[in-house]
Amino acid sequence: MPSLVQPLVSKPSGSLKGEITPPGDKSISHRAVMLGGIAEGVTAVRGLLEGEDVLRTVGALRKLGAKIERTVDGVWHITGVGLDGLKASKNVLDMGNSGTAARLLIGLLSGRSFSTSFTGDASLCKRPMNRVIDPLSQMGATFKSTDGKLPLSVTGSASPTPLTYRLPVASAQVKSAVLLAGLSAKGVTTVIETTPTRDHSENMLRHFGAKVMVEKRDNTEAISIEGGHALKARDIVVPGDISSAAFPMVAALLRPGSNITLNHVGMNPRRAGLIDTLIEMGAKISLQNKRTEGGEAVADLVVRGTGELKGVTVPAERAASMIDEYPLLAAAAACAQGTTRMLGLHELRVKESDRLSRIAEGLKRCGVTLEVTGDDLTVQGTGQAPAGGGFIETAMDHRIAMSFLVLGSATVAPIRIDDGAFITTSFPGFVGIMNGLGMKIDFLKV
Repeated sequence: MPSLVQPLVSKPSGSLKGEITPPGDKSISHRAVMLGGIAEGVTAVRGLLEGEDVLRTVGALRKLGAKIERTVDGVWHITGVGLDGLKASKNVLDMGNSGTAARLLIGLLSGRSFSTSFTGDASLCKRPMNRVIDPLSQMGATFKSTDGKLPLSVTGSASPTPLTYRLPVASAQVKSAVLLAGLSAKGVTTVIETTPTRDHSENMLRHFGAKVMVEKRDNTEAISIEGGHALKARDIVVPGDISSAAFPMVAALLRPGSNITLNHVGMNPRRAGLIDTLIEMGAKISLQNKRTEGGEAVADLVVRGTGELKGVTVPAERAASMIDEYPLLAAAAACAQGTTRMLGLHELRVKESDRLSRIAEGLKRCGVTLEVTGDDLTVQGTGQAPAGGGFIETAMDHRIAMSFLVLGSATVAPIRIDDGAFITTSFPGFVGIMNGLGMKIDFLKV
């Protein structure tokens, strides 16, 4: 992880103009590296997110025996070891700040008959791992952990037990961990979810030749995988990350006269909740050149800023499709006319930080009226520029950092954040890209 603190300040800007391709989708990048690592043959990945989180996954797969190389043209070539070819790492796998890398790799290694130790940075070591430990233990893996958090060790089962598991919380990471463990089980492993979550794992498993079935059952969805089948290497083009595209998108919407184009953005419908919400708020966002690549919906987005968003109510059932975007939506709501209610945000409390608390504290420091009631957040916008001027403690959370920098482009006074170093986990080059569109973000002396 970045070791040097990078305080930043975001100053009010004019309209944003330009055309960019956002960094590669982080969720898809993680999965491409993992599945390429256990496939038979060589997988070529174009557009891989080269942020700190994904590079942790690359490093882990290398330690586990996969050969991974990047050529000068930016293509990553992964020589897989086959379904049963991973080897025990001589070193602890340090997953840095990445909950996705940690939980999915724990699932993948739960079907391997050797022991692996995991750790992470201070933020990741506070995040709950019992949500994957519980189902994976039922499949035969054994764990050593003092409090259900990292650091922990997992000893996988040589013959995992197929499982039917009903998700207690909506979590694509838990679903994926169980499905990855199910790759090595002799039989069918099924995950039942009552709230649909992002389905990148299912899409990519199919892309590599796994036998994945999805069945609607009453008000639930059952995702099943038949274990024991080899995966075959497949080339992958990673679309731009909609969660990263969201930052220039909202920044443009908050500055009247803005006109930007975001190319090759992944438009998986289970990730598009923010776009749906912004359009309800009156945002001018058009989707062009819609297509499907590697099982994922992709489009180019044209965003025009009018500075005339209005408050809406965001239902709890939409949370799974935009859980990472609530800090940014809160920034937009602070600039909108009227009241925005965001319901059912309990999962924000167990992200890289307690994001609900970070959002509320940061907005208050910027003169925004709000209320947190249980797991619901209500933001009162006036349709005018918020006061700004706040100093934001990011708690090592990249999305909190980027969201308040975006807000700073639309406030009366600049907004400072204590540390932007962790932005590289998901959005390398963020400051340069945003300034290239017209924002005014500067580095401050420590």
